[in-house]
Amino acid sequence: MCRFFCEHFHFFARHSAVMRATVPVMAIAAALTAYYVYIPLPNTVSEPWKLMLLDATFRGVQDMCHLVQQLGLGHHLKALNFVITMFEMLAPQSSDIVEVTDTSFDGVQVRVFEPKKKVDGELKRSIIYIHGGGWALGSARMRSYDHLCRKMAKDMNAVLVSIEYRLVPEVHFPEQINDAYSATKYFLQPEILSQYSVDPSRIAVSGDSAGGNLAAAVTQQLVMDRSINIRLKLQALIYPVLQALDFNTPSYQQNTATPILYKQVMARFWLEYLNGDPSFVQAMLINNHTASNLSQLTSIRDRLNWTNLLPQSFIKNYKPVIQIMGSPQVIKELPALLDPRAAPLIADKEILQLLPRAYILTCEHDVLRDDGIMYAKRLEDAGIEVTLDHYEDGFHGAMIFALPPTNFDVGNKIMNNYINWLDKNL
Repeated sequence: MCRFFCEHFHFFARHSAVMRATVPVMAIAAALTAYYVYIPLPNTVSEPWKLMLLDATFRGVQDMCHLVQQLGLGHHLKALNFVITMFEMLAPQSSDIVEVTDTSFDGVQVRVFEPKKKVDGELKRSIIYIHGGGWALGSARMRSYDHLCRKMAKDMNAVLVSIEYRLVPEVHFPEQINDAYSATKYFLQPEILSQYSVDPSRIAVSGDSAGGNLAAAVTQQLVMDRSINIRLKLQALIYPVLQALDFNTPSYQQNTATPILYKQVMARFWLEYLNGDPSFVQAMLINNHTASNLSQLTSIRDRLNWTNLLPQSFIKNYKPVIQIMGSPQVIKELPALLDPRAAPLIADKEILQLLPRAYILTCEHDVLRDDGIMYAKRLEDAGIEVTLDHYEDGFHGAMIFALPPTNFDVGNKIMNNYINWLDKNL
């Protein structure tokens, strides 16, 4: 009997030691899971747990890429783009319905999607598409953008030109806009449109996020270019980023920590794009770079005054963040902050009056929501017809999350409604 108790005592002692060692490990794992996965989200956001998991994956990869940079192995954005595109890049794959080719327009890489359906004597519509990714990430050759453009070509029987512009950190502003503009201008030549059987009166420029920024800038540049006789029929901007002068609009305040685009991350994307000092981020987050004492902003303050440009339903109880005294250093070193090519929202009204009809899509759970809504109001005030398509359950980037395993119901809804609008109006 004594031997029996001794043996069982040693058994439980050994396993108790294992359990004591396991508990801290489980606690650490739970803490890491809570840190990376759980984020309090509004109950109106689409599929919140799926969004949390997607965001946790992104943040985990971003942390690893920052470690790569800290170890001196390369720029974190270059590492991040490699990871993002590693399993997403597709060679041009034609089908019975759409012919896909990679080529270059004026030295800029593009992927062209041509529907094979032909109607005798009928020219096709066309959309020039510019992908998003903070001017640093993504590709026209990614599965998500390939799927979007292929679907648009098929559903609309339209020619899609998807622009593969150069990215940060290889290049900075204004090279991204220069690439997008050069490719667009090349395509708008009568002989090139004829080569692709495109109707010169039925062409749109479109893009999402940073691509929406470039699409808006390209559209503005085109109306000022007297060497181009062909005019766009439409511009379609998907949750575009349009300014970096107010990081405290109601949507920035409301969605500071909402996946998948955080307020601080957007400020960092801007600094990378404009090749600015990373230390400027804190000044920008509190609007120190646009303080009242900075005379450079006097002429454009009304173009950013969201108390006049936003409906009360979006303003809610949020208040403007206006610093009385600020440092001129940020604006002095980054004059592009006041350049409409970087910030299309602040363009002169005389330019806005010349622009084509616009479709602007915004999402409630997105720091960039108010950029799009303010631009819609400025366009309307300039006499331009605007369709504002707002999604209460949407989040930034939702449209490209329409394929498994990262598919969201709201992503498919946004994509289908966007294509349907273009189909009816182009």
